[in-house]
Amino acid sequence: MDTTTLNLQDPYYYQQWKGLIQSEGLFIESLDDITETLGIYEGDQLIATGSYYENVLKYLAIAPDFQGGNTFNKLVSTLINELATQNIFHIFVFTKPQYQQSFKYLGFKVVAQTEYSTLLETGDYSIDQYIASLPKVSGQNISAIVMNANPFTLGHRYLIEQASKVSDYVYVFVVSQDASLFKTSERMELIKAGIKDLTNVKVVNGGQYMVSFVTFPAYFIKSRADVATYQTKLDAEVFKRIANGLHINKRFVGSEPYSPTTEIYNQSMESVLPPEVDLEILDRKAIGSDIISATKVRQAIEKEDLTTVQKYVPETTFTFIKNNLQTLLRRINDGN
Repeated sequence: MDTTTLNLQDPYYYQQWKGLIQSEGLFIESLDDITETLGIYEGDQLIATGSYYENVLKYLAIAPDFQGGNTFNKLVSTLINELATQNIFHIFVFTKPQYQQSFKYLGFKVVAQTEYSTLLETGDYSIDQYIASLPKVSGQNISAIVMNANPFTLGHRYLIEQASKVSDYVYVFVVSQDASLFKTSERMELIKAGIKDLTNVKVVNGGQYMVSFVTFPAYFIKSRADVATYQTKLDAEVFKRIANGLHINKRFVGSEPYSPTTEIYNQSMESVLPPEVDLEILDRKAIGSDIISATKVRQAIEKEDLTTVQKYVPETTFTFIKNNLQTLLRRINDGN
């Protein structure tokens, strides 16, 4: 058996790869979410393939006649070794529940699972280490909010303030992906500046465990209509594990009149989190009938409409935007 890198831009390799992927019941989303793809050949036949995106293994497929320990072990080990040459030692994979045992034999540990999918990880870091790294608090009522805050608005401030009033402590988990207009470090600092008067709030980095690309599998979900539900249920299970480790017993979210996906996410949390974690959905803060949203702020930034920006954000966020307007406009023109 020979292992080689597959250039999926080459029609010859792409058609072989596509045929094997689809024959194993996987669905191609986009080549944009693949960093590199490896293939194992028996003669001229592609018998196994696996890809990765950053530190996530994806699109693992093995031809029926070669399924079993040796080919699977070689495929996964080769992918792990390839990532190691790039100094990547913390690796995720999501798969169907019936395949999780094969990964566990290779040292992977389950992060979370639903009836549809399982998220596993291996390497030099784990969700338990992430939980241990977070500040610990005590109290009867410990709450959590997860937010992107791209950027931090008066609506975000309202949600945190309401949680703060009825909680001993509130964890604010900031989604950690620099795919947003505002970088993770900037978003965290804007949140901290905007709630510095709320002494019972802890702002923490969500790492790769809070609403990130890792927890959103889709390529093995047959029904496209079910993707959002399956994805959000798995993410809710990841959050529940973190909540249990920190004794969080309530999560606050805002209602979502604009985003169907976020509304599905709220529904998934309602089905997954209780009874261990209560879910409280608050109506979004509005100015009159005008609901505050970060999307409106970003649109105003693009138009260089600072008057509208100022209407929706705390003074600390407005000052940052005003002082960094040209940088933000360049990011918008560059596609962030």
